[in-house]
Amino acid sequence: MSAFLDISTGAGLASATGIRPYLPPLLAGALARGDIAIDFDGTGFSFLESPAFLGGVVAVGVVAFLLERQRSPSPGRGAAEVLSGVIGILLGGLLFGGALADGGEAAWPGLLLGPLCAVLGWLAVGGLVERVRARLEPDQAALLTAYADAAALILAAIALFVPPLALLAIPGFIVLLAGGRRREGEKYAGLRILR
Repeated sequence: MSAFLDISTGAGLASATGIRPYLPPLLAGALARGDIAIDFDGTGFSFLESPAFLGGVVAVGVVAFLLERQRSPSPGRGAAEVLSGVIGILLGGLLFGGALADGGEAAWPGLLLGPLCAVLGWLAVGGLVERVRARLEPDQAALLTAYADAAALILAAIALFVPPLALLAIPGFIVLLAGGRRREGEKYAGLRILR
């Protein structure tokens, strides 16, 4: 049962970093510093709760936020979103591995599966944000980042305090991806009819 909970925590944290990469590691690191719900001390991942690491995450997050604010209104993901996605993938692997190591499990499966969970979150939620952003006015679209941050933070909290529920994010991401692909197919089918 302990291994299942560690996997659930790791998958949830990794998925949350795929949505937005900065708040989940800060939440996990801050809680780990107080030994609440997770503790990286005594593992090879103790740096995840170090002030230097957490400060670095804050600094990179602020830079990414400023770059996103300067984003052009053109559709598609900008350089800041792609950079955040890559950072989320790396942090997802570290957090999944750290969660397994905290439970006394081997960390290497987390280092492999964490990036996959993060990619799934990035593709599903990032794709949804882009589809919605294309339909909104620029001032309304700016709120989407706040909504994504809140979703990532909530999923990370669920992963830490109610780990089995965090696994529900994975099928949720798959449904979002399938829905987005279906809508793209319908859009192009409509264009073919117009020809």
